[in-house]
Amino acid sequence: MNDLSPKERLLRVLSKQRVDRAPVICPGGMMNSATVDVMESLDLSFPEVHPNAKAMTRLSTAVEEKTGFENFGIPYCMTVEAEVLGSEIDFGTPVCEPKIAKERYASAADVAVRDVKQLVREGRVEAIARAGQTIAEKNPDVPVIGSLTGPISTAASIVDPMTFLKELRKDKVNAHRVLDYVTDFLVEYAGVLIESGFPVITIADPTATGEILGPKMFGDYAVPYLNRLVDAIHGRGAKAIVHICGRLDAVKKHLPALHGDAVSTDAMVNLKAIKAEYGDLTVMGNVSTFALQLQEPEMIRRITENLLTDGIDIISPACGLSTKTPVANIAAMTEVVKNR
Repeated sequence: MNDLSPKERLLRVLSKQRVDRAPVICPGGMMNSATVDVMESLDLSFPEVHPNAKAMTRLSTAVEEKTGFENFGIPYCMTVEAEVLGSEIDFGTPVCEPKIAKERYASAADVAVRDVKQLVREGRVEAIARAGQTIAEKNPDVPVIGSLTGPISTAASIVDPMTFLKELRKDKVNAHRVLDYVTDFLVEYAGVLIESGFPVITIADPTATGEILGPKMFGDYAVPYLNRLVDAIHGRGAKAIVHICGRLDAVKKHLPALHGDAVSTDAMVNLKAIKAEYGDLTVMGNVSTFALQLQEPEMIRRITENLLTDGIDIISPACGLSTKTPVANIAAMTEVVKNR
């Protein structure tokens, strides 16, 4: 059965309502689905696409058509926020997404707070919003998902990350000051996207993991700032998905405290067990991105079938796709879900 539009299906799942089948999506940002295969078919390439609203519109439209993902996802990296907040960006190559070349500040104490309403007028924010608005107007039945870098990861992209992680313990006043600032910016950025027609925002916070923070700091820092951002997204009438990288063992107890409408996880996480332990939790994932890049389509079909059998609410890649992932492998995943 495929009785619902992709947008309605996803929004219903995120509202814990019944649907005909699971959605199959890839949100963009850290989970970028703009592969070399798709770009070459359009004579587009990174890094030229990143600041160009028209190129993003063409590329995201082609990704949806060629992969079968039931959404449009932009941007294609995790550096939009850091660029606006002053860090130096290496915009990458045709096969490599942008990355942080140099953080703006040596320590949290050095961070200068600017007006967040002005910040959202800078960098690539306007181009991303304009691309999303164009796509949403042309495709009202397919959701445009905006991807944000979470508060901890954004803070660690403008302050030297090793220093910032130490300052979470040693200089809590300035650590909280920086997290307040970046969260205020992320709230404003999310508002721009939502007003432009993005009904769902995904927040990826790869620095906020159990392995990196441990359970106490995850509870003290990651949960409250993620929730503040999610609450603001809800206040604007949109839904929020939170992606947590790595193993969940150390931070699993905090999952019920997160306000996100769904939790997305890495491939090593047993989502069936998470659903059994936290029955009300909406879970998303977690087809291995290594398998998607390196295995044959039949293996991808089996992995996807297993997730569907386990009752996973939303099917998606587990983390960031390689830009060299074959479109045929992605299509194998999406076709299984749609033909269920």
